[in-house]
Amino acid sequence: MKTIAFLVHNNFEQAEYEEVNNQLKGKGYKTLLITTDKEKQVQAMQQDVDKGDTFTADLFAKDAKITDYDALVLPGGTVNADSIRGNKEAHSIINAVNEAGKPMAVICHAPWALINTGIAKGKTLTAYHTLQIDLENAGATFVDKSVQIDGNLITSRNPDDIEDFVAAIDKALS
Repeated sequence: MKTIAFLVHNNFEQAEYEEVNNQLKGKGYKTLLITTDKEKQVQAMQQDVDKGDTFTADLFAKDAKITDYDALVLPGGTVNADSIRGNKEAHSIINAVNEAGKPMAVICHAPWALINTGIAKGKTLTAYHTLQIDLENAGATFVDKSVQIDGNLITSRNPDDIEDFVAAIDKALS
């Protein structure tokens, strides 16, 4: 059974974790939640402004071993994505997954992490529309599509694209 890790801090977009997680589990994948926060209890947000549910992470980023996972998903949410983009432990995981060529699925505001790790440069990516200039300034080509695949990177725009996003993750792992 293939394992997919989700990496969050706090205040992540609930649908981009919960719906993606549930759909991937429904396809037979094992999933786990990794947090860069100091507490395992992490807060989700609904449409980036209203508090959603809380979830309990399976482990802390400092304890994560990328050899244990077949793919990595980075949910968005503005506050979460901004925290991840500046977190050295998150960068270590993201860079290791990328260097291993494992699928990395990144949605909404989460492509900010691809900018800060240098991964975005030279790639064709999609994201939430407000990230277009950030991605282009980082040397990426921005496209407005539900899913964009460039090598091992799978990017998507927002919760409306979750079905296509999950299908792309599933295809990359099959």
